[in-house]
Amino acid sequence: MKDILINYMKRFTEIPDSELTSIAEDVDLQSFKKGTILLHQGDIPEKCYFVLKGCIRQYSVDEEGRENTFNFYTEEQFIAIFNHHSEDKTSRCSLGCLEDCVLVVGELSPDQGAYDANPAMEAMIRKMIEANVGEVNDSFAKFVASKPEDRFKALLQDRPDLIDRVPQHQLASYLGITPESLSRIKKRF
Repeated sequence: MKDILINYMKRFTEIPDSELTSIAEDVDLQSFKKGTILLHQGDIPEKCYFVLKGCIRQYSVDEEGRENTFNFYTEEQFIAIFNHHSEDKTSRCSLGCLEDCVLVVGELSPDQGAYDANPAMEAMIRKMIEANVGEVNDSFAKFVASKPEDRFKALLQDRPDLIDRVPQHQLASYLGITPESLSRIKKRF
């Protein structure tokens, strides 16, 4: 499984393979059962994750008890909830495992000493975070500017695996529509 991580890291760095292998050997690999909540809404995030296997949903529950899905993370995706900008530093969302998962688990705020000892690793992680933020911004802009049917088309094009991996009501929430609307749109395709 660690070869998945090594190949991902290669996209963001020129660190030699031997060093990447060493970094991968030192990471904390953990398995989580379907239904495990990695982060509860209202908690202070302390961990970040990299998905080697499985699917994780990012969601919140509003005051009326409705769940709102913001994202799904699958293989080769990095998950970090940064809330240092907010006054209370608590998470506005939860992270839950929709499938059995194998994740790389890291500290959200790593010891600066680790970066000082390996500046190339710090640069690689910064590039990973920048790519992640860029993807989130692009997805959000595309989402806001599109109609529900266009969102579904984009989902089919960009993330077709989610159709079979995610319950329909969560997929509908992610697309910003009702499950009934999603059913109607799916029938047209």
